[in-house]
This record gives sequence, structure tokens and C-alpha cells, in this order.
Amino acid sequence: MSSTSLITEPAAVGHITSLEGYVGFDTITQQIEKKLLKRGFHFNVMVVGQSGLGKSTLVNTIFASHLIESKARLASDEPPRQTTEIQTVSHLIEENGVRLRLNIVDTPGYGDQVNNENCWEPIIKYIKDQHSAYLRKELTATRDRYIQDSRVHCCLFFITPTGHALKPIDIVVLKKLSEVVNVVPVIAKSDSLTIEERHAFKQRIKSELVFHNIKLYPYESDEDDEQEQALNESIRELLPFAIVGSERNVTIDGKPVRGRKNRYGVINVENEEHCEFIYLRNFLTRTHLQDLIETTAQIHYEAFRAKQLLAIKESTHPSGSSTGSQPSAATGPQETLSSSPALGVSPTTIGSPAQSNK
Repeated sequence: MSSTSLITEPAAVGHITSLEGYVGFDTITQQIEKKLLKRGFHFNVMVVGQSGLGKSTLVNTIFASHLIESKARLASDEPPRQTTEIQTVSHLIEENGVRLRLNIVDTPGYGDQVNNENCWEPIIKYIKDQHSAYLRKELTATRDRYIQDSRVHCCLFFITPTGHALKPIDIVVLKKLSEVVNVVPVIAKSDSLTIEERHAFKQRIKSELVFHNIKLYPYESDEDDEQEQALNESIRELLPFAIVGSERNVTIDGKPVRGRKNRYGVINVENEEHCEFIYLRNFLTRTHLQDLIETTAQIHYEAFRAKQLLAIKESTHPSGSSTGSQPSAATGPQETLSSSPALGVSPTTIGSPAQSNK
């Protein structure tokens, strides 16, 4: 019985073979778009900073909706309110047929206590817990077709507008966060600074970030084309964004706009001469939304996943052990992940999402 083998010669690198007629595979982008629109998208954003910097207000301003309650006092006799624990608020929003599941992670103001030692650890633990939950779902024998993504895609880091320099605790927290999540720094309530003070403040912050070797999003990549590299470079020049948030409309030249009104005039939030809010909004929603999601999966989660799986391998196959001491085939990845002592995380952390949120 003879067999026929098909021998193909590899095409030259970069060479495109011409077609003699229309095939139709160019519609694959429309097919992908149809499936994605049906499924919808997920975006998880975390806000980090000291209390009273307008974190909740900025999120509401970016997405042009009242998504999260502000902790600001509405009357002078009200007691101060602030976030005391990590809270997640989920909303399903839609724009021109595109549905987005937006999860907002509001964190307690760090640095508010007398003793602020390791005050950033609950934030770092929450981010890693979401990676652990996703990894656990990936390693199950019967996993979901579409895994619910609770990983933090973007962390908005709020800087107090002192006009001087970053606080030591800011440097520590920025360094810790930049290792596990995409960090986007913003100068909160920048209308309290003059244009000259704001520019000098941003230059000092940039110098400190370089000195302490803190890498912020967007990262440099060889895969980006010239247009993407130019766009990312323009974003890096703007960091940190000097922003003003407001949920109220004020009237300018007979038109209602989002802004703040004081005795010196009106600050239009969407006027680039007043603040850089419009650059931040376009950056988060119109140019880098998908890249933030992909970077989380390909860089931060992948680094966490590789570290965890390597720890599992070392714990189940310790050096110098005999072949008879290896785990049985009945021990699956799920059991190994939750019980391995080499992970550096307690079983509670690798438990259910409800336990992780506790």
C-alpha cells in the first residue's frame, strides 16, 4: 500500500503570495468583532492614594456617570467619611452597542494612620489574590469556556499636589505596585497649583521615578510600530497627568460643561489649557484600553503564573528526592496549587474569591 506525502516549500520571509481571485478570509475581523460584541468586554481599574484626593470623583468624571459614591462631606456638621477597606463596585455600561463590564476597586487611603508601616500590603495582596483566582480557574480539569477576569488592568495612583516632591511612602508604594500592575500616576486636584508650579512638580516627580528605577505604563516594546512608539512616547511625556475631577455642570458661554466654579473663574475639566483630564480619558478609553488588558495578561499575570508553577514544581519534586516519593497521578494541579507550602502564600489566599476579598 503506497502513501502519498505532500511536500511544501517554505515561502520566503516577508513574501506575500498573490491570489488569483477573491477568497473571503478578509472578513475574519468582522467575525471576531461580532463574537466579541456578543460576549462583551471587561475592564478592572483600581484607585490608590491618600484620603481626600477625589479618587471616586475622578472615576465618575472619566466614565461620565455616577458609578461610585464619593466620600466627600456634603455639610459642615457631617463627620469625615473615608474608605476603610477594599471595595469593588461593578457596573455594566454600554456605548454604541459595545458593552463593558467595569469593575472599580476602591482602596483605603494609605498613609492616613500614625503608623503606616506596610500599609500598602492589603493592596498588593488583593492584586495577587486576583491572579491566584484566575490561575486556579485555569488549572481546573473542567474550566469555564470564558474565565471571569478579575485581574486589575490599571491602577490610578493619586499624588498629593504639594508642589514639592514625592513623599517617601509614595516612592515605596509606587515601586511595589509597578511590579504587579500597570500604574498610571495622576496629580490630584491640580487646580491648586499654578501652571509654573505644576510643570516644576511634574519634572521633580519624573526625576525621582528615574532615580528610583520605577517603571510605569506604557512600557517600551520592540513589537510596537513607529506610530505606536510615538504615541507611547507622547504619553510618557505627559506623566503624571495633572487632572481635575468634577461631576457638576457649570455654564461657560451659554453651554453646560463639567467643571468647577470659584471666585477666580471657572475651571473646565475638558479644557486642555486648564488640566490634562482629556488626555487621561483618551489614554484610558480610546487608545490604550485593550493594551492595558493585554499587558496585564502577558506581563504581570504571566510573571506571577511562571513563579507559582515553578514553586509548585519545586515543592512536588524537591532536589535529592527519590522517584518513589513523587506525588501520585491522582494529585491534580488544583490540589497542588492550594496546598503547596512553597508558594509563599497561605491556603486562605489561594482559596475562593470570597476568601480572597476578606
